[in-house]
Amino acid sequence: MTQPSPAAPLERPTQRSQAKADRRAALLDAAATLFAERGFNGVSIEDLGAAVGVSGPAVYRHFSSKQAVLGALLIGVSERLLAGGQAVEEAATDAATALRALIGFHIDFALGEPDTIRVQDRDLDALDDDARRQVRRLQRRYVEVWMGVLGALQPALADDELRVRVQGTFGLLNSTPHTARVGALHVAPGVVRPVLERMAWAALTSA
Repeated sequence: MTQPSPAAPLERPTQRSQAKADRRAALLDAAATLFAERGFNGVSIEDLGAAVGVSGPAVYRHFSSKQAVLGALLIGVSERLLAGGQAVEEAATDAATALRALIGFHIDFALGEPDTIRVQDRDLDALDDDARRQVRRLQRRYVEVWMGVLGALQPALADDELRVRVQGTFGLLNSTPHTARVGALHVAPGVVRPVLERMAWAALTSA
């Protein structure tokens, strides 16, 4: 009997490739902050480079254009939300547990990435058509994860109502970057979280 070949060892990233990945991630973080503060049209490639300590032209080693930076930012967050939502659903033992976990997962996102939410709200239309369609497709799949969980918990609800409840809840939770901040005063996450959890649960499961 032929013996199976040993598995090839996993290749570790080289120092150069790791540095490139780190720089790309830093550019995306800077883009989220700058786009949220000034809007997509108010930020230049030079601004992005300066934010991470490189020249403007050096940004093109990582992204082909400013629009590509925006695309990577919004597609990336949509992919993370979908993958995270799917993982939450798969790990839960019942629909009620899954729904509470999904609420907590999305609140973590809303509290942890408020700049990205602002950029999504304001600058989605600045994407090219392909990137915008990809973001929309990923978002629909994320909504469908929630609809499946809520439908299992409330089987009498029609798909249209499930969708409205889920999207309305996203509107509530994604308003956090605006409602949790009043002028220079910031509401502590420890205060915001339990309020959002109760409101989201009520919005989703009300009779």
